[in-house]
Amino acid sequence: MRVLLVEDDDDLRAVLAAGLREAGFAVDGADDWPEADVMLHVTAYDCVVLDRMLPSGDSLARLESRRRAGWSVPVLCLTALDGLDDRVRGLESGADDYLAKPFAMRELVLRVRSLTRRAAERLPAFLSCADVVMDLARREVRRGGVLLSLSPKEYAVLQQLLVHRDSVVTRTALLEHCWDEMADPVSNVVDAVIAGLRRKLGTPSLVHTVRGQGFLLGAA
Repeated sequence: MRVLLVEDDDDLRAVLAAGLREAGFAVDGADDWPEADVMLHVTAYDCVVLDRMLPSGDSLARLESRRRAGWSVPVLCLTALDGLDDRVRGLESGADDYLAKPFAMRELVLRVRSLTRRAAERLPAFLSCADVVMDLARREVRRGGVLLSLSPKEYAVLQQLLVHRDSVVTRTALLEHCWDEMADPVSNVVDAVIAGLRRKLGTPSLVHTVRGQGFLLGAA
């Protein structure tokens, strides 16, 4: 899942991005609405974590405008304005959730994870291929009934492969959905995660490399 974090405090943005990445999210950062607008135009995000007060002003006006135009990406609003009227105003303007500062990183992760599920509401509760079953609610993967210990990136890549099972998924598509702007597009990060995923899934192998194209999930 890919998240856009809009926060003008550089230190706080770095801390929040690190915490979200540790939880398995791909995170891009922006320090104000003009930069965020550009990023939202070129990238499909599963959730936006939005600081309410930015250098360009109160974010709620921009958010309300986007909602009126039909924009539906889930938004978690961060703010030091935690009065009842402030929370109501945030929700009325289109925020899906409202988290007052200061907050625990664990709570932010749980709330973002809850919101990103909305981007996957069209998916069934379970994804499967052969004897591999992914439980989306529990974020668990089993093969032959045995629980597998996957890293957040391995889980994200496997989810994409399961969603598009029996179709080739390109490296570029995996990078765009499972990594963020910090990923080097010419590095071997995708291949490294695929290798670890193959090892943990065991035999017979279900992840196949299609030379020059990408990866295909399915029985041989």
